[in-house]
Amino acid sequence: MTTSSSAAVPAPQVLATLWEQVHSKELPLPPLVRHGDVERHLKALKERAPELFQLEVVGHSVEGRALYHVSLGTGTRHVLLWSQMHGDEPTATTALLDFLEYVRTHREEPWVARLLTELTLHAVPMLNPDGAERFQRRNAQGIDINRDALALQTPEARALKGLRDRLQPFIGFNLHNQGWRHAVGRTGKPASISLLAAAFDEARSDNPGRVLAKKVCAVIRDAVETLVPGQVGRYDDSFEARAFGDNMTRWGTPSVLIETGPWPSREPDMPLVRLNFVALATALDALATGKAAEADVSRYESIPENQSSGLVYLLLRGVGLFGVDGKPFTADVGITVTREVRGKGKALELLHVGRVEELGDLRVLGALETVDGAGLFAVPVSGGNAKEGSTLRLTRPGQHAVKLGQRADLMLLKPLGEPFMYRIERVIRFDK
Repeated sequence: MTTSSSAAVPAPQVLATLWEQVHSKELPLPPLVRHGDVERHLKALKERAPELFQLEVVGHSVEGRALYHVSLGTGTRHVLLWSQMHGDEPTATTALLDFLEYVRTHREEPWVARLLTELTLHAVPMLNPDGAERFQRRNAQGIDINRDALALQTPEARALKGLRDRLQPFIGFNLHNQGWRHAVGRTGKPASISLLAAAFDEARSDNPGRVLAKKVCAVIRDAVETLVPGQVGRYDDSFEARAFGDNMTRWGTPSVLIETGPWPSREPDMPLVRLNFVALATALDALATGKAAEADVSRYESIPENQSSGLVYLLLRGVGLFGVDGKPFTADVGITVTREVRGKGKALELLHVGRVEELGDLRVLGALETVDGAGLFAVPVSGGNAKEGSTLRLTRPGQHAVKLGQRADLMLLKPLGEPFMYRIERVIRFDK
């Protein structure tokens, strides 16, 4: 299918700007989005454009929350997108809702009109609402839904499998988040987006469907890397016999996995939602126009593979430490961060909890932030009154050792020349 330039999908930089116009300010940050938020949003979309959106309940979670399937478009080729089958992997849920809003408000644009004519889109924005309620990976049974594609012991897995069997989509998008330690190859850069054309057998064979998925990944790579050069990785393509992506491909719905990863700022959510929005819009347009079939598979195969432990949140490079015996030594300190959601109802709070995860020679690791620790000592924060610029006295340095696994509230100290006296150069604190 050939298209005029006036019908072309906007460039990634333009899409990123357009996203800001449609992103719902009513939604909380993705980790705080709950089933009720998604339900209200979908019902509002349906109410505002009943001729555009079809909304149905395809099942219920263990705890009785409705699993919503929204569809739009009139094309003969069906595309299935599902998000948040892991309850603590929420970024793409918000991106999907934003994309649906974009289609609603821009449906007269030539590229959007073409999309709706050539394809029929089906989305399940939150497959694991019980897990999302707790901000946990597994469902209320304690089962990983993404390892239940064959046993089908979870109602959520049965709903997704039933939807796929009914629709027979020619491609699927499996939308996830990955841990913040993932780096792009050995570059030390964060794998902010990782891509995978899921395998369907142990040999990781190719068939026309998997080749198409690889080409779609290539399209996404070329779009996203214009916004975040060097921050696109390739997810491990080992075959997982129980997983949905692998089995979807085996069942005839080749699956594109998008894993959203680390972002180099304390507030990563909106930049990552934006990247997902750009990735989805570009990929779906390429499927509608036929450009995906023309993409260069080598652009997928040359993506550096993820290093799952190649990154830390904060790296203190070459900093002085005190051993438990009080003797000083020099090492790198790697700090990781996990996100936790606490509270209930409208009193939800998103916390960043830092821990000392690595000690020693960490030259092979990248970091979202690196601090040159030359000439400084790192010690745990003592008391709540530590302030940069103030001085303190350490007469028993062995009591101020930094240990693996401890909370990463640290002070960076500069020796003042006078025995045992230091000035606080920086205080590093995380949520408690």
